[in-house]
Amino acid sequence: MIRVAAGSESRNSLNSNGEIMHFERMLCPIDFSDFSVSAYEYALTIADYYKAHLVVLHTIESWKYPYADYAGSSGDFADFSKSLCEGGSAKLKEFVKKHWRAGVEPQLVVDQGNASDLILSFTQSHNIEVIVLGTHGRRGFDRLVLGSTTDRVIRKASCPVLVVSNLSHNDMTTTPDGKHQLSRILYCTDFSVNSEHALEYAISVAAEYAAELTLLHVVEGKLAGHRTEAVLGMCKEQLDKLVPGPEGRNFKVTCEVKIGKGYEEIVRYAKETQTSLIAITARGGDALDRAVFGSTTHRVIQLGPCSVLAVHT
Repeated sequence: MIRVAAGSESRNSLNSNGEIMHFERMLCPIDFSDFSVSAYEYALTIADYYKAHLVVLHTIESWKYPYADYAGSSGDFADFSKSLCEGGSAKLKEFVKKHWRAGVEPQLVVDQGNASDLILSFTQSHNIEVIVLGTHGRRGFDRLVLGSTTDRVIRKASCPVLVVSNLSHNDMTTTPDGKHQLSRILYCTDFSVNSEHALEYAISVAAEYAAELTLLHVVEGKLAGHRTEAVLGMCKEQLDKLVPGPEGRNFKVTCEVKIGKGYEEIVRYAKETQTSLIAITARGGDALDRAVFGSTTHRVIQLGPCSVLAVHT
């Protein structure tokens, strides 16, 4: 493993219980694709804003290189691996230099192995608090598949994963002093215990940026005409109970209830309101959870117009 270290001071914000929520350590995996460029530039803006320590990780998967199958002796393979790591380190340094941002000095890490395994293990061992990942977005078959690495990291990470696509045109506006600003946060809930943790992050980000926060619940399926008003009213009452108290609050909160297919209504609302960030729950890794993840969070990440903060339960 190759490392170049750097450090910085931290900045904090409040969660829904009024407790300090720390944003000190961020991880941004890089594979040098256009998608990881978008993710890295987004990570730089967040790291600069929070004065957070940003780690940039490049993983070398040797099985992708044909020569790895023909490295006859252990010595040959060791030399081959060393060469790959040194080449990856040089390329990563050049990448960071090209996308330099004043005020942010990232720590560079190059390692060899399975990408998702290394991302997850590094996150755990280094107490990473946010992973910033790029995704392909709406491009042919990519509309249905995020990719095995991104998919697995979102489902199994021990911290929230901020997923950035090249389609995220409305994510941030710029203040007169050149700082980036999140203006509209959308929190999506199904009223389950699992979704509560994502609310803490949504409130925290809204408070930090003084952004407008919308709490959204989608009633799945069709309702009979005489039941519609009663069901919508009941859901609105549940949303109102989740709204943080007005004392000391520096941001506006609204509640919305929609009827239809979950991910479709979330994506539609995000587009209509030019949402900056969607906060939503990402569930675990068993078959049932993956089906749930695929039907809502997965689709919102694939088709949404902005970045998505997927908060693992």
